[in-house]
Amino acid sequence: MTKPINIYSKFNKFDDYWSPKVISEMNNYQFKLVKIKGEFIKHHHSDTDEVFIVIKGSMKIEFDAEIIEVNEGEMIVVPKGVDHKPTAENECHVMLVEPKGILNTGNVKGDLTAPNDEWI
Repeated sequence: MTKPINIYSKFNKFDDYWSPKVISEMNNYQFKLVKIKGEFIKHHHSDTDEVFIVIKGSMKIEFDAEIIEVNEGEMIVVPKGVDHKPTAENECHVMLVEPKGILNTGNVKGDLTAPNDEWI
């Protein structure tokens, strides 16, 4: 695609939490948007790092030894194999950058595991 993608209008197309939506691909990487609120599950991704870019609001990521706050306009890279648990007290809009085919719940499957490759 050679036309711009408006991230804000894409966020307006869905309301569910913890269910990433693909908006573009580059090589084998996907750009996904997700709305988060409340607590997610502790998990890790064995084969890839994961990038969280906060577009609106703020979130926290709980690691084994610390909790890091990530605010609007900030990003964080979670290294592969590192257990992490995202949370957001209020609704937070996040862009994820990760290889195609990565499950949102990583090594844990359950009620919060979202379908892969859901495009908006």
